[in-house]
Amino acid sequence: MTSPGLAAPCPADFVVVLMTAPDADVAGRIASTLVEEKLVACANILPGLRSIYRWEGKRCDEAEVLCLMKTRLDLFSTLRDRIAALHPYQVPEIIALPLAAGNAPYLDWIRQST
Repeated sequence: MTSPGLAAPCPADFVVVLMTAPDADVAGRIASTLVEEKLVACANILPGLRSIYRWEGKRCDEAEVLCLMKTRLDLFSTLRDRIAALHPYQVPEIIALPLAAGNAPYLDWIRQST
């Protein structure tokens, strides 16, 4: 349900942001801050991620967690900068994926929560 006086939300106005973190505690601290600051409406922390990548010329194989965050596209630049400031990694993964479609009441909730 869309709030009175507001147009139905357009999925293109929202993104899902992916961020990896070294563990659930770090991801939880970052996610809690971002929700509190209204930069994201919701963050899901998924444990059990295994990341294999190359860093500074070496192959790495590390346990991580994935954090999925839902927010508005217009907040992404601020969100990206805030994650970078809070994150322990020198180069954190911060990727925004556009939405092709979504449940209008849920998108409205994201809009109202951010």
